[in-house]
Amino acid sequence: MKYQTRKEALILLEDGTIFFGKSVGDKDGTAFGEVCFNTGMTGYQEIFTDPSYYGQLMVTTNAHIGNYGTHPDETESKGVKIAGLICRNFSYPFSRVSAEQSLEDFLDDHSLFAISDVDTRALVAYIRDNGAMNAVITTRVDEIDQLKKELTQVPSMKGLELASKVSTTEPYVYGEDDATYRVAALDLGIKRNILRHLAQRDCQIKVFPYNTPFETLKAYNPNGYFLSNGPGDPEPLAEAIQTTRDILAQDKPLFGICLGHQVLALAHGVSTFKMHNGHRGINHPIKNLVTGKGEITSQNHGFAINRKETEDHPDIDITHLHLNDHTVAGIKVKGKPVFSVQYHPEAGPGPNDAAYLFDQFVASLGKQ
Repeated sequence: MKYQTRKEALILLEDGTIFFGKSVGDKDGTAFGEVCFNTGMTGYQEIFTDPSYYGQLMVTTNAHIGNYGTHPDETESKGVKIAGLICRNFSYPFSRVSAEQSLEDFLDDHSLFAISDVDTRALVAYIRDNGAMNAVITTRVDEIDQLKKELTQVPSMKGLELASKVSTTEPYVYGEDDATYRVAALDLGIKRNILRHLAQRDCQIKVFPYNTPFETLKAYNPNGYFLSNGPGDPEPLAEAIQTTRDILAQDKPLFGICLGHQVLALAHGVSTFKMHNGHRGINHPIKNLVTGKGEITSQNHGFAINRKETEDHPDIDITHLHLNDHTVAGIKVKGKPVFSVQYHPEAGPGPNDAAYLFDQFVASLGKQ
């Protein structure tokens, strides 16, 4: 049987721990990156194409991956952004009528190496206990010593600037020319569903490269500004942080998501830190401290902002908290139409409990 004859594969963690599996599609391959896990039961195509996952080896905790195939409308960027895939059971056939391609063919088209038949429950438990770390997945199962040497050359995610790897290189416009509002978006790794949400609310969005200076954004004559999600450590993004400071001086509406949230905090002098294993999934509980209501949210981040520094900052209020570990999940700037969240209100995939944040942002555009 095909299941029994596929090539042996393994995942080697930087601390020397090994988990064994099989090569998806019986292919030879090797992929390096930071290993992390996502707890979502659906939405694998959106996850694999989310720019925020750039350079990471994705462990899917759901037992079956690929069973509903793929569809062109369910990509969040051009191409797959994860570095490799690790799963328990990989479904070669698919059963969704609207799907246009199997997950195997989709990954082949994007030259992504994947391994299956891994004890992902044990692997996830290990990551939770020991933290996210660099790893390699490979069919080179007899070259452990050499792989360990190669793994030492993989840079840590701490201090790693990755927005430049996924940002647009040229500005582009999304939305209708006759839209009521204009939004200048700084692309740190923007997801398509963010653009869809804004366009659905009568916005035209001009998306700019991650290092665009403020004066270039201002020349678009926008009603407001947006800081996108993205991968890597926020601290090296000196140009984006300065652009954010320049935006803040204008008293214009500003909305940040995920990496954009961290950049907004850094622009105020609030530090960030690398989390033990991060938040990645589509069922993370958030409390809105303004309304007192809970929200179930989609999340994908390995860094967070310093809570004590945020609480002590005279110009910032905390608006949302993550209920699992009480990290800061949202802030607003006092006296300004400026706010951000450390999760994904656009979903893609995930629940839409927080879509109201786009309404809140667009409402502030109308007051300019």
